Amino acid sequence: MTDMEQNRERKLQQVLYWAATTDTVRVVLLTSSLVNPYAPVDRFSDLDIELVVDDLPLFLAEPTWIENFGGIIAMVVEGEEVFDGKHAMRMVLYEDYTKIDFKIYGREEFRKAVLAEVLEEDWDIGYKIMMDKDNLTAGMKTPEYKPAFIQKPTAEAYQQLMNDFWWDMTYVAKCLWRDNLFYAKFMSEDMMRSQYLRPMIEWYIGMQHNWKVSTNKKGRLFKRYLSPELWARIEATFSGSAPEDNWRALQAYTEVGRELGQALAAGLGYTYPEKLDGQICAYLDYVKNLDRDDATEQPAILRN
Repeated sequence: MTDMEQNRERKLQQVLYWAATTDTVRVVLLTSSLVNPYAPVDRFSDLDIELVVDDLPLFLAEPTWIENFGGIIAMVVEGEEVFDGKHAMRMVLYEDYTKIDFKIYGREEFRKAVLAEVLEEDWDIGYKIMMDKDNLTAGMKTPEYKPAFIQKPTAEAYQQLMNDFWWDMTYVAKCLWRDNLFYAKFMSEDMMRSQYLRPMIEWYIGMQHNWKVSTNKKGRLFKRYLSPELWARIEATFSGSAPEDNWRALQAYTEVGRELGQALAAGLGYTYPEKLDGQICAYLDYVKNLDRDDATEQPAILRN
């Protein structure tokens, strides 16, 4: 066990001792990756702790309880009073580098959530009851870990994503021709990678594992589930700042997007947009080979 893992275990025991000796705290749950059999755990895994207290507004008005577990480096507060009408969040990084995400419920809202027809998503990912002084967790459903699994896309979702994937390449190309690196990066990273390529990779992995697999948040486990050859082609979509490198990466996007899109279409019985693929690639070649005279954009007021 690493030093950070030992610190995390110590912090958990400190929280449990404090909760046991603090009257207003009635329930302690441990949630998320540490209690999810499908989630990876390492030295940087957070403690996700849910507390149920008698009087939530009164409890939040006395924030010094957070200091019981060590010196604080940084903290994020969500829900100054009550977040989403149900709970508040206090995310804390302590001086021993343990990070604890506290979610705090009032007892009435907690009981409503426990008795709801559908288990809260955070609980369905995984939970463990560490303390319950009043049997407030009675009737709490067993987690099925479904939110962790990649969901099979509908034909409509597949077609929409493929359409958007090819469409947004045109923006990257125009920005590169204009020497507008910042916006080109926004389109290639925020849009192309996050909105389109990531779901495509998730679907591809999900399809190969009968939709009973999790790659965790934002593609954290992609490399684990992909062949070295496919991973290398995906890595090629990353680029630096040089225009030539960004054009190379855009070409890599077309190749890996086509590969994944065609594999998904074949496996799911959907139709790959071959015509769109060919026409957009022709457009990209056209823009790349355009003369760059007067390519730099200028505000309209300066164009006279």
